[in-house]
Amino acid sequence: MKIAMVQMRIIAGDVAANRARGLALAAEAAANAAVVVLPEIWTTGYALRQVADMAEDQDGPTLTGMREIAAREGVTVVAGSLALRRQGRIYNESVVIGPDGSTIANYAKIHLFSMTGEERFFAAGDRRCLFDVGGLRAGLAICYDLRFPELFRLLAGDGAQVVFMPSEWPLVRALPWQVLCRARAMENQTYICAVNCVGEHRGSPFAGQSLLIAPDGEIVAAGGAEEAVIYGEIDPAAVAAVRETMKVWQDRRPEVYL
Repeated sequence: MKIAMVQMRIIAGDVAANRARGLALAAEAAANAAVVVLPEIWTTGYALRQVADMAEDQDGPTLTGMREIAAREGVTVVAGSLALRRQGRIYNESVVIGPDGSTIANYAKIHLFSMTGEERFFAAGDRRCLFDVGGLRAGLAICYDLRFPELFRLLAGDGAQVVFMPSEWPLVRALPWQVLCRARAMENQTYICAVNCVGEHRGSPFAGQSLLIAPDGEIVAAGGAEEAVIYGEIDPAAVAAVRETMKVWQDRRPEVYL
């Protein structure tokens, strides 16, 4: 299954420019892959003080454009995450669109990033999310969720063979990005598809370095520091093969962990 990671440049607060660029890159990617993944809050960036004015509805122009791309090319689109308005609240929410253009999954970010006061602008999600794509069971996480291994363990325990993780991760913390992405893949024996952005916010550059990591921790595909669409292949048989070789799940002692 071919994956396209859209590592786009985000301009905080410029929704029109970000939307146009993201849709163009997604359309390019959709012509060459079965699954297209975008970064975190890619239309608004971290212009959090204006996010209430920039948030969209599920039928807003961004998701409408993504649905058109998915249906036209017959692909699955993990539409990154967006500032979405739902039931009077605004969520940092990932939406997955199927090859027929319909929404097949939603995930609102559970762990809001207190270092930037994200909890003052977004409501926190309260449920895990799994869905099926290309014969695989997939889970969702968003950026700061990476630092909470419990979430990834539960997703894998629920059957996830791949976790898609839109992100907006800074260069100054590039080391934990690399280490934690590989750790989440190896400890859970799942693929991790972590899609970051480039550009900068208030003088702080984003890391880029989007990663597709195999269940044994090997890097399948990686982005650099520039805007790009990065392609990689997921092998559905790899998860079972790694778990058969290294029997972590069989050897767990959950009764001792509580």
